[in-house]
Amino acid sequence: MIDLKMNLTVSVIVLLFTMSCSDDDVTDLFIEDQEMGMPFQELYDQGLDQYLGTISPVAAEAVGGGVTEHIFSMDDGPVCFTGNQFSMFTRDGSNNNLLIFLQGGGFCSPFSCEAVEQGIPLIPFGILSPQDSQSPTFGYNLGYLPYCDGSLWMGDGTADSDGDGVNDRFFRGLQNLSASLDVVSKAYPAPDKIVIAGNSAGGTGVHAALPLVRKLYPDVKIYAINDSGVGILSPGGFDMLSDYWNAEAFFPSSCSDCIGSDGNLTGYHQYQLTEDENLVMAYISSKQDSVTSASLGGSVFEMELIEAATELNAAFPERFQSLIVNGDAHTFIIRTFDYQVSDFTIKQWLSDMISDSGDWHAYTE
Repeated sequence: MIDLKMNLTVSVIVLLFTMSCSDDDVTDLFIEDQEMGMPFQELYDQGLDQYLGTISPVAAEAVGGGVTEHIFSMDDGPVCFTGNQFSMFTRDGSNNNLLIFLQGGGFCSPFSCEAVEQGIPLIPFGILSPQDSQSPTFGYNLGYLPYCDGSLWMGDGTADSDGDGVNDRFFRGLQNLSASLDVVSKAYPAPDKIVIAGNSAGGTGVHAALPLVRKLYPDVKIYAINDSGVGILSPGGFDMLSDYWNAEAFFPSSCSDCIGSDGNLTGYHQYQLTEDENLVMAYISSKQDSVTSASLGGSVFEMELIEAATELNAAFPERFQSLIVNGDAHTFIIRTFDYQVSDFTIKQWLSDMISDSGDWHAYTE
């Protein structure tokens, strides 16, 4: 009876309020409420989702072990940066959860290109192993996205690398990502939870994928795992790369510090956590990662990494944690998933994260 009276009271208040407003006022309030309820709306308004639903594979082939390769036409958008054919993989699991994994492999700048030219096929190790019953993603359905776009999954342009007047680098990260996520969402339309993970360039790519995954799955809780791609760069470095790849759509125009003056993407990660309250995020890195610290040097990288992780944890203590280990190792969740840190492993730490355990906490060696 109390609930009935409460519902009637609320209904009367809403009715009286709407009667006092014009039709235009009510419409504006409804639209504003919708936009406030959709994370990353500004990015969609900037065109980030322009390729979703527009590209389909031309073939799907079973490749063994329950894995299907989805192959895209070279004339239809998704390609590697060299123009090589792009494909991605799905694997059915035994439960209704979903792992989306983004592989890494370097990047291209105006000055050099140290990126893989052909995507690495699905490697069933570490977090991708279908046999490891102790893995936090055991039994998950899998969308595996090989990396070969040279633009950290963000590019949407072309470039002439040798000055001959002919564009020969095809930065199609946004198209590769969008087309792949469409395949994943059609194969697994209603998961109970989603883990987006990636290593190296794929770790950075996790944050590129996040707004698109949220667009496709508006209500599902997302766990984002960035392994060794945390976005600690030299000042001006990422601005230059974003311009070169035509990746501006990933960064909201209203967010002046998403690419910080120090060159880091900490502000972008804070923006994502602020926008999406159904998001949990993790960094995994060594203190002086031999690859990602190259532009700054180990000691400066270590200082800025710890500062970034501390800042995010202070702002979002329930939804952001970091695991920072000694040394200069690069990537863990495929190569060394059982890496021992104090009295736990990386695998156990991620299990605590994905199970929403109260034991999940930030740790720096």
